[in-house]
Amino acid sequence: MATPTKPDFEIVRRNRVYEEVAKQIERLILKKLKPGDRLPSERELADTLRVSRGSIRDAIRGLELLGMVEPRQGTGTIVREISADSVANPFANALKRRRELVGELIDFRKMLEPPLAARAATHASPEEIAEMEEILRRQEEKQEQGDAAVDEDTDFHYSVALASDNSVVLKVIDILMEQLRDTRARSLQVAGRPQKSLSGHRRILAAIKRRDSEAASAAMWRHLEDVEEIVLNKF
Repeated sequence: MATPTKPDFEIVRRNRVYEEVAKQIERLILKKLKPGDRLPSERELADTLRVSRGSIRDAIRGLELLGMVEPRQGTGTIVREISADSVANPFANALKRRRELVGELIDFRKMLEPPLAARAATHASPEEIAEMEEILRRQEEKQEQGDAAVDEDTDFHYSVALASDNSVVLKVIDILMEQLRDTRARSLQVAGRPQKSLSGHRRILAAIKRRDSEAASAAMWRHLEDVEEIVLNKF
């Protein structure tokens, strides 16, 4: 039985590692693989290229946005049929896919966070409410200094999840915020967006302090609707 040949990779030594990794995987796809073939595993790629598995994941995520690969549960990452449009205009294609992904992530936040805000209204301790107030104080202070206050924006939503008294959702919120971090940072540069974000947070906190679950849920929904409108208009 013939020994499988190893992909012709080079050791990665550049600063933006995931970009070079993506280029090498793309070359492998274009030269040696066909639609339906499976990419080597994250571990194999990381060992071969001598990079972290995080860099491999970032590279594959970028290729997924370009429509070149598709993750499949229980199978791995599969090479997709590459359309002429993807080759001719990869930026437009990636932008379209990125917009769709961001829209889905925000939609998921709308499913998740209003009930969390409602639960926080009945579960938040005085200390947790005080922490939310402190976060909003820092958010306002940074905005007055011309800072987008991305960290405070994240911290507030995390504090609401924390006050819901369910440790499992904290992991989900972490993932959501990380996936949307770059998009949120850009959207917070839009004129009026930081002020609207702070106002939305204040409405949510006011409802939580009143122990009004329905109002807290509605305030969070309204806030996420505002976020969705601004973020998707950036694409």
